[in-house]
Amino acid sequence: MSGEMKNLCVVLVGTRNPLNVGAVARAMSNFGAMELRAVRPYEKAWREAKSAVGAGELLARAKEFTDLAQAVADCSLVVGTTAVGNREMKHPLRELEEAARLIGKRMKTGRVAVLFGSEKWGLSNEDLSYCHWSMRIPTRVEHRSMNLGQAAAVVMYELGRRGRITTEAAEGPQRTQRRGEKPKRAGLKASATVKKAERGKFAEMEPVERIGEALLEALRKSGYIAARGEATAEEKLRRMLRRFLMHAADAEVFLGMVRKILWKLEEK
Repeated sequence: MSGEMKNLCVVLVGTRNPLNVGAVARAMSNFGAMELRAVRPYEKAWREAKSAVGAGELLARAKEFTDLAQAVADCSLVVGTTAVGNREMKHPLRELEEAARLIGKRMKTGRVAVLFGSEKWGLSNEDLSYCHWSMRIPTRVEHRSMNLGQAAAVVMYELGRRGRITTEAAEGPQRTQRRGEKPKRAGLKASATVKKAERGKFAEMEPVERIGEALLEALRKSGYIAARGEATAEEKLRRMLRRFLMHAADAEVFLGMVRKILWKLEEK
């Protein structure tokens, strides 16, 4: 199994049935995803789900959060799952195959969260506002929705399969060193690659969320948004910031700029 699966966390939002949670944990364990997070789980006994055969330890280690922002704070990419249906999509929507390829690429450099909603309603529009984009499993139109545990198993399989393909391609046949040929200085090249990856590291959601909070406060003080439209403005702003796909260094600079503007507004 690909080592990058360690950078994947599965986030369950408002799940209701402990049996389904157990099925998700089992599917995660099957394919090497070992970090489960739950946001406002409906049942208090969800950690004891009997359906988590072979994944009891994973379930016991799962982290619980009161809100979604905290659950994805350390992630640089957040992807929501949806059956679409009659919903008006406000995010880019990708089919599972394409989504798995993009997620696999991002897991090489940072943590990725894949969100699943409640069995009854799925992810709300507010939940999806914390996502960079959404993905769907290509089911037939006449029957779009899937059981939570089954959907998680399909997604975990595709992510694990992509990881294996990437690993095998990267390893490839090893070139035999010729007699008298000096060995390549692979260590230096690898070190340079790591430094380049660090410079281009995408921002985690915690600083992006702080940018959103500061911007929202600046918009309030400037009179740009009215109190009654604040919730809608906050959701729109959150989606917009995620579309920017900021790098970590840019996020820190952006946050400093907004705080300076806010400070000047407060002086008046």
